Amino acid sequence: MTQAIKYFMSGMVMLVFGLGWYVYEVGYLIHDDVNEDHAQRQSTLTNDIALSEQIKRGEYLTRVGNCMVCHTARGASLYAGGKLIPSEFGNFISPNITPDVQTGIGSWTADDFWRALHFGKARDGSLLYPAFPYPNYTLVSRGDSDAMFAYLKSIPAVSQISQSHQLAFPYNQRALLAVWRTLYFKPHAYETVPEKSNSWNRGAYLVNGLGHCSACHSSRNTLGANAGTQDLDGGPMPGIAWYAPSLLRMNEAHLAKLSETESSNLFNRAIANNAAMSGPMAEVFANSLQYLEVTDLEALTSYLRSLASKPDSTQSYKTEYSQQVFSQLMTQGAALYKTHCADCHGTSGEGVSGIYPALKQNNSVTMPDIANSIRITLTGGFPPVSRQYTRPYGMPPFGPVLNDNEVALVLTYIRNSWGNQAGAVTVAEVNRYRNAPVN
Repeated sequence: MTQAIKYFMSGMVMLVFGLGWYVYEVGYLIHDDVNEDHAQRQSTLTNDIALSEQIKRGEYLTRVGNCMVCHTARGASLYAGGKLIPSEFGNFISPNITPDVQTGIGSWTADDFWRALHFGKARDGSLLYPAFPYPNYTLVSRGDSDAMFAYLKSIPAVSQISQSHQLAFPYNQRALLAVWRTLYFKPHAYETVPEKSNSWNRGAYLVNGLGHCSACHSSRNTLGANAGTQDLDGGPMPGIAWYAPSLLRMNEAHLAKLSETESSNLFNRAIANNAAMSGPMAEVFANSLQYLEVTDLEALTSYLRSLASKPDSTQSYKTEYSQQVFSQLMTQGAALYKTHCADCHGTSGEGVSGIYPALKQNNSVTMPDIANSIRITLTGGFPPVSRQYTRPYGMPPFGPVLNDNEVALVLTYIRNSWGNQAGAVTVAEVNRYRNAPVN
């Protein structure tokens, strides 16, 4: 079936199911959502001296929510939008959320902002695409929403017209979002788990709500939906060709695999003995995680460490080649490793504590999905500059130096040395990411 037919069929299926639901949704739009459960949802904005504290709190919360990373284009004004966000459905373009009256949210009220976060609806009642992670933000409390709005209203206004999304048919038919919402979205507040501690509940609120971790760390179906805010089982990031590892599997990125000290190092400095944040996660750390208050950081890490683990994801232990051929690949890979890698990562993959991550027993290089290892080898690995790590050591890109076969050889060697056991990397796998977008 051709791609065009696939799109057509998916569109027709959505249309058939959607017409009735859309009539319902339009009626729902006319209703004033903010008046529902007014006692819970009423605005907490104040006009007294507490407003300055609210703005300060809102600045912190927008960092926790990492709003800037999507709503700021490279080299452009903060929060003015215009950043292209690629996906398998086309390109989403973030809107201007500065307080400019004509082109931003300057004419919005706190109720309008709350409606966007909690209900996924724009000021005019139109449905928002879930590229804006309102399936997670629906958990954000009214108080936090108002604080974020107060902060955004306090920043410099930028006149910049928001651009239209560049989506393929039928995904450019916004009316069909009514179907998607019926299937996959229900507005709801965070519900405290009484048998858990306040810290655990705070961590759950941050991870599943404001921090929207599942927006990346989950797999998506053909309509771009995951299994919910607590789906943290990892998945590909097709628009940018990275892999967000599972936070539930010990052979990927379950935080319980690291000691509490190493977990703290990772979230404070973006690097630990056997892990480092690179690629999209480095950007998350630079703009958001490094600014977490100590109590929030402890809550977040303790919650992630407490999550029930799933069985290890499937490995293919050296099944691609005969033992003789595999031994030859390892010999060639060892020579490349000695020339290009050993000076920093050590002759036995031990790395240098706090500077160069160890490759021995490092899940990021042995997990079944090898996208990240290939991308870092080709384009380099650069931990973010942080307040606690002002001069991080980066890894240079080897794409200009090594061909696809050599990259496959050295990664195969790394994935099967010093006790590591993982599948060999093929030339075809490397070639798939050779020209992937850097950003």
